[in-house]
Amino acid sequence: MLLTWRACVHLFYWQTDTMFHLHGSLKYYLYPLPVDMRKSFYTLSGVVNSLMKQNVRDGGVFIFINRHQNVMKILHMEYAGLVIYHKRLESGRFKLPAFDENTTSITINWQDLMTIVQSVKIRCGKPRKNVNKNLLFS
Repeated sequence: MLLTWRACVHLFYWQTDTMFHLHGSLKYYLYPLPVDMRKSFYTLSGVVNSLMKQNVRDGGVFIFINRHQNVMKILHMEYAGLVIYHKRLESGRFKLPAFDENTTSITINWQDLMTIVQSVKIRCGKPRKNVNKNLLFS
């Protein structure tokens, strides 16, 4: 039986029921230090192995935040391979839990992750004005 691409995609979704596989029964690990968000699958896996002392293939979910706390990447090994979820805030910052500076990994649960994502701290500073530099010198 020869399947077209469309048939394969429908078969995939039919068998998995959903595209996203994050839920409350998984183990979640937050890396508390800032991470360069240019990192992708293999370099984030290296952070998990070398700095967090975990194995990405064990099924855990690994959460990384950038220095400004406005970008989050979540690395997870699913049955078909590695997946990265990427969230960028237009304004505000993620509110992270308190942690010891010597900690290399914070174990959290699904509800903690939802709290981090949903309780964004909005910045109270003055809004920046977009200035046309060509108008300054005319």
